[in-house]
Amino acid sequence: MNKNIKLNKSWTLFLDRDGVINKRPINNYVKNIQQFEFIDGVLESLAQLNKIFGRIIIVTNQQGIAKGLMLDKDLTDIHFYMCQQIEKAGGRIDKIFYCPELESSCSNNRKPEIGMGLQAKKHFPEIDFTRSIMVGDTISDIVFGKNLRMYTVLITDDNDYIRMQDDKEWDMHFLSLNEFTKWVMKMHS
Repeated sequence: MNKNIKLNKSWTLFLDRDGVINKRPINNYVKNIQQFEFIDGVLESLAQLNKIFGRIIIVTNQQGIAKGLMLDKDLTDIHFYMCQQIEKAGGRIDKIFYCPELESSCSNNRKPEIGMGLQAKKHFPEIDFTRSIMVGDTISDIVFGKNLRMYTVLITDDNDYIRMQDDKEWDMHFLSLNEFTKWVMKMHS
């Protein structure tokens, strides 16, 4: 990633949800508001990122719905609560796209496939994927971003996960969204 890029309102920030915004339950799903827990510093980070990016979009796989572990209404409630808390802290989410299908469905909307990105472009025609950053905590997030020609940022503090990846496809790596935000603020100043 070009360290001299000038981030401004013409840029779009795509975010994964679980593991980037909220704590990811181990081998489980966030099925209700009570299980949704923001990662430390995320609310403050989103307030800062709100000042830089023209659009902030969440793209999230949510196969817990297809598995019958939760309903669409449960996910709607979680996202309403999440957005409400983000806005209270001075941030914003412009739109959330989610894929409820199973991994085995081969849905074009399930990351790493690009369907949710194309939905975002249809909703916001001004999106330029070459002026977009995808931030996620899994390789499927990174591949999704790369397939749309975005800059990609891997968020993880798991060194074993990083070592296990044969092809380091991401452009940058940070331990948290908070660390990424510090970099963004430096780039913007």
